[in-house]
Amino acid sequence: MGESERDAPAERSAASLRSVLEDGAARLGIELNAHQRAQLLTLVHELADWSMRFNLTAIREPADIVTRHLLDSLTVLPHLAGRTVADVGSGAGFPGLPLAIAGPERAFTLIEATGKKVRFIEHAIGHLGLANAVAVHSRAESWQPPAPFDCVVARALASLADFVRFSGHLVAPSGRLLAMKGQLPEEELRTLPSGWRVAAALPLRVPGLDAARHLVVLQRAADAASRSR
Repeated sequence: MGESERDAPAERSAASLRSVLEDGAARLGIELNAHQRAQLLTLVHELADWSMRFNLTAIREPADIVTRHLLDSLTVLPHLAGRTVADVGSGAGFPGLPLAIAGPERAFTLIEATGKKVRFIEHAIGHLGLANAVAVHSRAESWQPPAPFDCVVARALASLADFVRFSGHLVAPSGRLLAMKGQLPEEELRTLPSGWRVAAALPLRVPGLDAARHLVVLQRAADAASRSR
């Protein structure tokens, strides 16, 4: 078998991943340039490689990483506001890393307590040349940011009440907490801590994934009242 024949399956696989990513981003209404697409696909391969050695995520097949990590993360991009964003409980960098790639005009801080996951985030930031992203090795509830964030996002992290308790101090007075959920957590919506309210609860569609996804947007009740005057 010649070298070109040996390379053919890998080339087909790479083309398939590019197609899934490009089609998914288009269906989300997100425009990615060639450099951003290359960064996202490099992230896929870096995560797959590191996960084989360090068990970062149970999702290790590149095609599944594109759908379940990249596209799932990018569903929240149109709902971000302001310039500074914190990703709480980032895990191996999701949704923060894909959002930083697709949203270079914003500054992202990825907060994660597990050392090996922080090391991967730091590796990915350096390897991908992401000047708009930093990693913080800490639990969100014990970290004090130099300045509050416009948005704080968490993906399948905890109950809404715990999200507020862990992360409420990180967000600016007029900022928002964005909770990425599976099924809409009806009971959690009714049991928010005092001083917080639901600003929106929106269904999200992840291209290629037949599973429920919702975004719950929380804001301080005082801010909501002042906006209604």
